[in-house]
Formats: sequence, structure tokens, C-alpha cells
Amino acid sequence: MIQIFGTTKNFDTKKAQMWFKERRIPFQFVDLKEKEMSRGEFESVVESVSRAAGSRAEAIELLADKKSKDYASFAYLDDSDKEEKLFENQLLLKLPVCRNGKNAATCGLEVKIWEGWK
Repeated sequence: MIQIFGTTKNFDTKKAQMWFKERRIPFQFVDLKEKEMSRGEFESVVESVSRAAGSRAEAIELLADKKSKDYASFAYLDDSDKEEKLFENQLLLKLPVCRNGKNAATCGLEVKIWEGWK
């Protein structure tokens, strides 16, 4: 099952939902303002992104939304603190975060990757 983590007011999240709906691919939407990712879900996303990025530190950088108003509080942290800050404040994530089981995850609009998901 595909999960889309985002907020109802985020345009990229709406685009992702529409993309999956148009292709009749079932998904579950999780509004991060109401319910955040569990530690296990967050770990799964970081692991999946780090496989593509090359390292865990690079994955954390990819997952962070550099356009967020709270990014300044994140940018100057040590690498060891960034992951915890991202978990504590999940609205810092680059939305949408889409997860296909425990095997694959994306942040932002990644249509090319989604095309391989069922």
C-alpha cells in the first residue's frame, strides 16, 4: 500500500494525490498536522531515501525542505542532530513524502519513480 504523508494545504501533496487517483493506484493519505510518522515509518523512509542518495546524511539533507520557514533552525545543526530535529518537527520535511511499503520512498514530486509503483 502506498502512503502519502503531507498536509492538506500543500500543493505538491495535492498533485501527488491527484497523480495516483488518475492512475487508479490506491493510496493512504496521512496529514502530518494531525498525525505524524511513527519512529518506524520515519526510519523506513530515511533508509529508502539513503539507498538512493548514497548515505544517511545525504538522505536527511534531501528530506529537509530548504524553503521552509523553520529551515534556519535546522541548517546549522550537526549531522547527528539533524535527523532527530527532522523527526521532532516533521513539517520540515520536503512534501509529499510517498512510501511504497518498506522498500521505496520519495520526497517531493518524483513522478518518474512513482511510475514503477503499483
